[in-house]
Amino acid sequence: MLALDQVDSFYGRSHILHGVTLDVPTREVTAILGRNGVGKTTLLKTLMGLTDQISGHIVLNGTDITGKPTHERARAGIAYVPQGREIFPDFTVRENILMGAFARRDGRRVVPDIVGQLFPYLTANLDRPGGVLSGGQQQQLAIARALAAQPNTLLLDEPTEGIQPNIVAEIEDIIIRLNAEAGLTVVLVEQNVAFARRAAHRFAMMEKGRVVAAGKSDALTDDLVHRHMAV
Repeated sequence: MLALDQVDSFYGRSHILHGVTLDVPTREVTAILGRNGVGKTTLLKTLMGLTDQISGHIVLNGTDITGKPTHERARAGIAYVPQGREIFPDFTVRENILMGAFARRDGRRVVPDIVGQLFPYLTANLDRPGGVLSGGQQQQLAIARALAAQPNTLLLDEPTEGIQPNIVAEIEDIIIRLNAEAGLTVVLVEQNVAFARRAAHRFAMMEKGRVVAAGKSDALTDDLVHRHMAV
């Protein structure tokens, strides 16, 4: 299990997360919901050690990782797919994927078999520059790069944002398969409530850097959505 206990997180003097306590059960999908600017992305970056200061406790499978640097968290099994994908446009598809393999615990740098199973287009175009791919294909590439680290926990920041509609359902189905078939624990930041309800076992609703509601997905009521996500 991944667990946060009274976690505060900062960018410089800006205090973004306030006393966040959250349990992410192993091999489940936990959706993080809320309006823009409430701290959802900062929560994922805090889990990866990418903010300036963190207090409280973050525990992964019984080990406190609060003070560990990002590369050690990656080696412990956490992989991050950031908002906007952040692939390397001048690197080939293969080179982009292999960037994720640096976090593998066995030291091997290979394109994992699961990439071919989930993303046949990528394995058929390993020598193409990442920058010529469509937005949806780049999102697939960003997920493939994360999978190259052989993670057990996958952090996804709005993976369907800015994706052409015909690819959105494909990305959603892949995320569900990664949990159901590959057994990955998934923390999913998502604005699409319908997808969150379909994919997630649990949810956490955020407001002003705090978790204001959490529970199993069947407790994600229309009233909660209206109160904390309506513009």
